Amino acid sequence: MTFKTLDDADLAGKRALVRVDINVPMADGQVTDDTRLQAARPTVERLRAGGARVILLAHFDRPKGKRVPEMSLAQVAGPLSRVLGVPVAFAEDCVGQTAAEAVANLADGQVLLLENVRFHPGEEKNDPEFAKALAALGDLYVNDAFSAAHRAHASTEGLARQLPAYAGEQMRRELDALDAALGQPKRPVLGIVGGSKVSTKLDLLNNLVGKLDALAIGGGMANTFLAAQGVDVGGSLCEHDLGDTAREIMAAAKASGCELLLPIDVVTAVEVAPGAASKVQGLEGLGPDDKILDAGPQTLARLITAMDGAQTLIWNGPLGVFEVPPFDKATVAAAKHAALRAKSGQLVAVAGGGDTVAALNVAGCAEDFTFVSTAGGAFLEWMEGKTLPGVAALSQ
Repeated sequence: MTFKTLDDADLAGKRALVRVDINVPMADGQVTDDTRLQAARPTVERLRAGGARVILLAHFDRPKGKRVPEMSLAQVAGPLSRVLGVPVAFAEDCVGQTAAEAVANLADGQVLLLENVRFHPGEEKNDPEFAKALAALGDLYVNDAFSAAHRAHASTEGLARQLPAYAGEQMRRELDALDAALGQPKRPVLGIVGGSKVSTKLDLLNNLVGKLDALAIGGGMANTFLAAQGVDVGGSLCEHDLGDTAREIMAAAKASGCELLLPIDVVTAVEVAPGAASKVQGLEGLGPDDKILDAGPQTLARLITAMDGAQTLIWNGPLGVFEVPPFDKATVAAAKHAALRAKSGQLVAVAGGGDTVAALNVAGCAEDFTFVSTAGGAFLEWMEGKTLPGVAALSQ
């Protein structure tokens, strides 16, 4: 897919409408994680350096087309200003006279944040008239919000059809990384898919088994595959009704030459609690109260061997209940090994999804991965092989 970047844009004196994702977590009026604010910085700096007037469009939470005071972006303007290191003006609407006057007051290189686009029902409906009202405020459009690109909204898709459209720096990084992981990867390619339920990742698994050389399945998902092979998984989380589906995925993997790596040993406990008594077991002889909560050492060793033989790794989902030690051991060890190989240039390691990012942060190695996507739904849909409206609009 080809799309224009800021390398192709004439920026001097132009009003740049920039769709960013600054939907940050907050508590007691304070931003608790500024990752998304930091992600917006390279594009804003690039635009300012080029002499553009930077007008930021964003959503915050889910006001469902109504003005909800506690979902105002006014509370994000200050933290964003501190991250950018420059003043960020704020307009109390994103369209109409209020927005137009705020834009008119901008000088080259200055930054303006418009109010939550989701205060208007036309945003999520991708209303062409709302998109036109937004477009009236700018000379060009920059989409830097890959995490919202799976939504066909006015500010993510409709606006790209109204103005010359470009991918921002974060968007470009994300698309380049995903292309390196699934589009045109260095082979062999290894995938790791974990998490609790197969049912939430059916499209993902069906797409990946046709593209990867090997796929390791972990977490509660793996239990469903083990049960489908006749393993008694005791009291473990398991979708027994998806046995046929699991066997179909295994058959598809075999037909396409994708080696499926399921657990060969497991860590079990009777309760899911920090520091709970646990034991390593083979796949035989699990008791009715035994819960599989992590991959065992033999499974981890085999996965590390697979990593050593791979040139590309794409990872979505933990291998166990990583939030509750000691059931984080396999996830942390695998993450650290992948990070080590990525840092040494031996592996292109791309990871994404909320739980995955949290797990890599627990392991303290996210920064050493080639790329870590903070885009949950969009990252997942890309891995599922789906077209993302916000990305497709940039390629028009």
